[in-house]
Amino acid sequence: MGMSLFDLSGKSAVITGSSRGIGKAIAIAMAEQGARVTISSRKPEPCAETAQEINDRFGEGTAISVPANISSKEDLQNLVDETNAAFGKIDIVVCNAASNPYYGSLAGISDEQFQKILSNNVISNNWLIQMVMPQMVERQDGAIVIVSSIGGLKGSPVIGAYNISKAADFQLARNLCVEHGKDNVRINCIAPGLIRTDFAKALWENPDTLKRALAYTPMDRIGEPHEIAGAAVFLASDAGAYMNGQMMVIDGGQTIT
Repeated sequence: MGMSLFDLSGKSAVITGSSRGIGKAIAIAMAEQGARVTISSRKPEPCAETAQEINDRFGEGTAISVPANISSKEDLQNLVDETNAAFGKIDIVVCNAASNPYYGSLAGISDEQFQKILSNNVISNNWLIQMVMPQMVERQDGAIVIVSSIGGLKGSPVIGAYNISKAADFQLARNLCVEHGKDNVRINCIAPGLIRTDFAKALWENPDTLKRALAYTPMDRIGEPHEIAGAAVFLASDAGAYMNGQMMVIDGGQTIT
C-alpha cells in the first residue's frame, strides 16, 4: 500500500489554542495521521489533560504540553524552544488561538480592546511564524495554517474589530506566501463559519442569534470542531503541497447565500 497523501508521519506540529475546541480537534487529527503535536493554550491544566488524552490514544511521546499566552513573545519563544527540544524540529504551525474581548459597535470600542484584538489575532501570529520560519526555509519545507474566520469576509454590528483582525490574517498569509513561496513554505488560512466551541458560545447559545445565523446557512446547522480539522491536515500534508497564500472557507454554505 502506498503512502497516503495526508500522512504526517515524522512531522512535528505546534498548535496554539489547542486544549479545546477547533485547536484540540486539529491536534487529534494530526496525531491520527502520525504527527507529533505540541498542545498549547494559556492554562497549564487543560493543556496537560489534552496532551495526556492524545498520548493515551496514540502512544506515549505523541504529544507534549507547553502552556503559552500568545500575547507574550517570551511565552511563544519558549513554545518553539520546548518543541524543538522535544521533537528536534517544527514542520507545521497552526495559529489557532485568538481573542475577542469586545462585543458591540466600533464606536464603543476602547483603544485597549482594539489593540488587544489586533495584537493577539494578527501580530502574535506573525511573531510565532517569524520564530519558526528560519528552520523551515533552511529545510525548504514547512506548512503554516492560520485559523481565521468568515468574519474576515463580512461586516458585523457586534464583532467588527474581530472581523478586521481576521481579514488581516488573510493578508498575512498572502504576504508570507509571496515572501516564502520560493522556500517551499506554505502559508494558508482556514475560514470557519459558526462552530460549536466555547469561544463562539455567545453566537450559538442564544436561540435568537443561532436562528439568525442559520437563516443563511444552507446546511441548517452549525459546524463541529472536527469538521475543521481535516482541512488543517490537508493544508499541512502532501495533499496540499501546491496550495499557498489562500483561504479555505468551511461554513456549511453560509457565505454563498
